[in-house]
Amino acid sequence: MNEVFTFLGLFGHGQTYLFVSHVVLAILIVLFLAKSATSSLQIIPKGLQNIMEAYLKGIISMGTDVIGKKLAKKYLPLVATLGLFIFVSNMMEIIPGFEPPSGNINMTLALALIVFFYYNFEGIRKKGVIHYFAHFMGPVPVLAPLMFPIEIVSHLSRIISLSFRLFGNIKGDDLFVAVLLMLVPWIAPLPGFALMSFSAILQTFIFMILTYVYLAGAVTISGETETL
Repeated sequence: MNEVFTFLGLFGHGQTYLFVSHVVLAILIVLFLAKSATSSLQIIPKGLQNIMEAYLKGIISMGTDVIGKKLAKKYLPLVATLGLFIFVSNMMEIIPGFEPPSGNINMTLALALIVFFYYNFEGIRKKGVIHYFAHFMGPVPVLAPLMFPIEIVSHLSRIISLSFRLFGNIKGDDLFVAVLLMLVPWIAPLPGFALMSFSAILQTFIFMILTYVYLAGAVTISGETETL
C-alpha cells in the first residue's frame, strides 16, 4: 500500500519519522496556543484568552462533579494539558496533508501510561502504600485472595482501555474517510469529516473524564469527594 501524502513527508520518509514529526507539530501548536492566550492577559478576556479560560472553566466544572472542586483544580494542569494535546492531535485528521498522532498506538499508549502511573502515585502518596493497596482487597477480608488479583487486572486493563479506545476511534475514522475519498472524492466524504470532528471532541472529553475518574478512585475514600 502506497504511503498517504503528508506535507511533513516532503522532508523525510518512514513511519517513525512521520509519527514523531506530527507529534512534535502537535506539541508546538499547543505551546503556541498557550503562549498566545497568556501573552497579554486582560481583566475582560478577549479572543484566544477568552476561549482558553472557557476551556479551563469547563474542565474544572467537569472535574468538580467527579472529584470535587478542590481536587479538580489541583489536577487541572494534567487534565487540561492532556485534553489540549489530544484535541490538537485528533483534529489533524480532518486537515488534508496531515496525519493524526493519536491514530498511532504508540502515542495513545504513552498517554495512558502517564495517567496510570500518575493516579497510582497520587493514591500511594496520599494514603500510603499499605492503605492504598488494602482497598484492592475488597470490603470482606475472606474474599481478599480473590479480589486482589481481580483488582490488579482491572487497573492494568485501564491502560488498554484508554489507549485502544482513543487509537481505535481516530484510526477507524481516518480509514473510513480514506475509503470514501477513494470511492467518491467529492460530496460523499463531507459527512465523514463531520463525524471525524465530532469523534475528535468526544474522544478528548472521554480521556479527560476518565483521568478524573481514576484520580478520584485513587485519592478519595469510599467515593468521598472534596468540595472546598
